[in-house]
Amino acid sequence: MDLPDPRRGPCRPLFLVVAASLLACGPRQASGPLFISPDSLTAVERHRNVLALENVPEGVQEYSWYRGAEDSADTMIISFRPPDSKVPGPLYSNLVTVTSKGYLSFRMCTLNDTGNYTVRVDTGNGTQRATGWLEVLELGPPPVISANASSAVENLDSVAAECHTNASHIEWYRNSVPISASQRIAISADGRTLAIRRVSRHDRTLQCVIQRYESFPDILQKSDTISLTVAYGPDYVSLSTNLQGFDGALTAGIGSQVQLECSCDSDPSPKYHWLHNGSLLSSDANLNFSLVAWEQMGNYRCIGENLVTQLAFYGDVRIQPPRPSPAPPPPPGFSISGPLVVFLILVTSLGCGHLCGILVYGLVRLYLRRRNRAT
Repeated sequence: MDLPDPRRGPCRPLFLVVAASLLACGPRQASGPLFISPDSLTAVERHRNVLALENVPEGVQEYSWYRGAEDSADTMIISFRPPDSKVPGPLYSNLVTVTSKGYLSFRMCTLNDTGNYTVRVDTGNGTQRATGWLEVLELGPPPVISANASSAVENLDSVAAECHTNASHIEWYRNSVPISASQRIAISADGRTLAIRRVSRHDRTLQCVIQRYESFPDILQKSDTISLTVAYGPDYVSLSTNLQGFDGALTAGIGSQVQLECSCDSDPSPKYHWLHNGSLLSSDANLNFSLVAWEQMGNYRCIGENLVTQLAFYGDVRIQPPRPSPAPPPPPGFSISGPLVVFLILVTSLGCGHLCGILVYGLVRLYLRRRNRAT
């Protein structure tokens, strides 16, 4: 039969009733009577709890735990003889056990575990008993989260979420990490409402977490996770090619193979458009030229467009033929240095002038001879 709870009231749960009795068969070896630790007499359903003992005498030969205020055989839960002998009683269940210190351990408390528990400690010099009232607190349902939107546009839209619970201690988690109020994040005074201004692509999940009892800070209840789909980008366009030395321009000969790849970071996936000299050429992300022709030379532009964010970026590239090769150097052989060339030119000029003078002189003499003969 359970003892009545003197601290139990309509607005306040019962935390502790301890009744201790001592049957002394010899000198007492502890500083005071045996009792169950008050801190261990409050538990939360669906969580572990251990009924700890204080003022345990020395030389204990057996610990026996009972359900109720009496230590009768039919109410025994389990007995323990150090170091490792355990005997289950009529009220034993696999959800309880005894620790090496003789404490009664609940693997998972239920509301039905609320009530009196009695421990009997047998030593070679006597027996001590202690009774305590265990109060198992109701955990209650987990919080429920809701949001006004599950999709948004980065830096444009805002999202508001609400945590539905009767708990007073509420925390918010973003991407499984606790968050607090900031320039972009507002949390109501009661903690039940969260607002994110100008959502970011990094705002992926939201969740609220409650703590029902201050005395159990480690017992938290989490809501389901809300996933946010945030449309963003593109922020840039990246161009790549199979040719080396790409720096905004590609040098490709007639008949060569050219591959152009266009990419950008965007969600949802962007639409691509290729322009050639200002005219629409393709709506694929990549361009492949197996044999480049002369008419395929010129300026190319790739445009990446997000239809949701209505943002677009582009990148330019030019395909040009190789420059004409320079004239090949003369074959190795006889060569004349610069000063010698000047000297030879001068000598040649003087020689030609001298020969011309002799020729003129000879013609004049011939003319004069013929004239004299005629006279």
